Amino acid sequence: QVRLVESGGGSVQAGGSLRLSCAVSGYTYSRNCMGWFRQAPGKEREGVARIYTGTGKTYYADSVKGRFTISRDNAKITMYLQMNSLEPEDTAVYYCAATGGDYCPVRVGDFDYWGQGTQVTVSS
Repeated sequence: QVRLVESGGGSVQAGGSLRLSCAVSGYTYSRNCMGWFRQAPGKEREGVARIYTGTGKTYYADSVKGRFTISRDNAKITMYLQMNSLEPEDTAVYYCAATGGDYCPVRVGDFDYWGQGTQVTVSS
């Protein structure tokens, strides 16, 4: 059974940093796309960052470029999201997701496996 478990969320003041982790189990880790998404109250779930594990290529939403960094540790089968210079607009539930294939899709619906989410709250 595939499981994705997020951790590392919390409350921080604007300008602060958080590091999210996503531990993966029961899933073939090669040649797949993993990503971080977020959903703020009253808004649709949106992509934040993605990484294609076959090549290590990364993709970022414009709103987080230069502030967030996605990475993965193949040995630990864990994905990370380092979030710096956090803004109140970053407040949301953050989800990690995974899907197999030869490319990294953009749409939420194209990801097969999801974690339960972790809350990130940024105060001004």
